[in-house]
Amino acid sequence: MAIQVTCPGCLARFTVSDKYAGKKGPCPKCKKEIVVPDKSEEVVIHAPEPEGPKDSKGVSVLKPIKREELKVSGLQIGIAAGIAVLSIGLAIGIRFATESPPVVLLALGAAALSFPLAWVGYRFLRDDELGGYMGNELYVRVAACAAVFSVTWGLYWFLAYYFGNDTLATVSGLFFALLLVVMIAVGTVGSLLSLELEFAQSLLHYVLYLGATLLLAILCGVELAEPLSSGESKPKPGQIDLDQIYR
Repeated sequence: MAIQVTCPGCLARFTVSDKYAGKKGPCPKCKKEIVVPDKSEEVVIHAPEPEGPKDSKGVSVLKPIKREELKVSGLQIGIAAGIAVLSIGLAIGIRFATESPPVVLLALGAAALSFPLAWVGYRFLRDDELGGYMGNELYVRVAACAAVFSVTWGLYWFLAYYFGNDTLATVSGLFFALLLVVMIAVGTVGSLLSLELEFAQSLLHYVLYLGATLLLAILCGVELAEPLSSGESKPKPGQIDLDQIYR
């Protein structure tokens, strides 16, 4: 059986036959005289004994847990890209088809996009070294996270009107920024609790959804706040548009 030898002079490593154990000889590289270690000097490293209950033969009764990596396939990337292109096309189509998209349509769009965006974000942000949720548990947790994501837009609508705005287009830039902070906080907490990502990952997870839906809302022509409005003044309910009278 071969003996592993390390030269103390040049640190070269090589093997010699065990018949030279305990004998001296020159290093094949630096020619310095070295002593071949004896077999009794070898250090044997044993694998740690498995912990947990064992049967009568000393074999562990517990099966080892195998970590499965969350890999993103080409098909999944293609589906995500297809959903993105379809969503942008629909948003542009709605902009030219209607003067102002119905609130119900916007709510349905925010809810419909929440699950695929939450799922895609989780697949990309999850740390493979820590493992990840799989199967039905993954779908349930993503669905819970998606529900929180879609509710944040309902929260935006509620707070905008609760604090005296007649339309979303009248929301000031400062108040719009404050509402976005509230939405990001709620969405981040939802991602933290449902999918147990790190804080930074949860923050990016929700920002991905917020950015995508905000972009689609702008493409649809939705005036969510004064900075995003067209600047055209629209009469309030019950008021008369004088321009219509004198045309």
